[in-house]
Amino acid sequence: MDARKIPYQSELDAIGAFDVLEHIQEDEIVLKQIYNALKPGGSVYITVPQHRWLWSVVDEYACHVRRYDANGLHKKVSSAGFEIIKSTSFVSVLLPAMYLSRLLKRNKMDVSIDAMAELRVNPILNKVFEWFLNFELLLIRFGVSLPVGGSRLLVARKPITLQKDA
Repeated sequence: MDARKIPYQSELDAIGAFDVLEHIQEDEIVLKQIYNALKPGGSVYITVPQHRWLWSVVDEYACHVRRYDANGLHKKVSSAGFEIIKSTSFVSVLLPAMYLSRLLKRNKMDVSIDAMAELRVNPILNKVFEWFLNFELLLIRFGVSLPVGGSRLLVARKPITLQKDA
């Protein structure tokens, strides 16, 4: 389905857009389409990569159009008509490692470079990273909003009382 032309009108209870918006130039159209497809009170769950300064060959390889900052994402989601329920960073503990990896490869921003090399991690180190990410998940479940991280999770709701179209 083309997310810019969602064929539903006030029919769905929830929509998940997990690492989707950063691939679509017309992200504001997609957010409005999601809004229109949801029933009043319906929820949208969004994850996106954060921080333009983390842009790397991995983003190029993944065909990303952008990385988001919290304020920019909040404005776009609110402009589509949603009420933001929760917004938090995640992949926070690993942010310094991500930044260092990107910094070391900054002069080599060529897609012909093995973009997946950055994602290959020693299995023991990978287990340590997994433990850190599970700890972050636990914090988020307890209501903690993490201020920085490589990605952002946003939960929003279509108001039950519909807003008048502008």
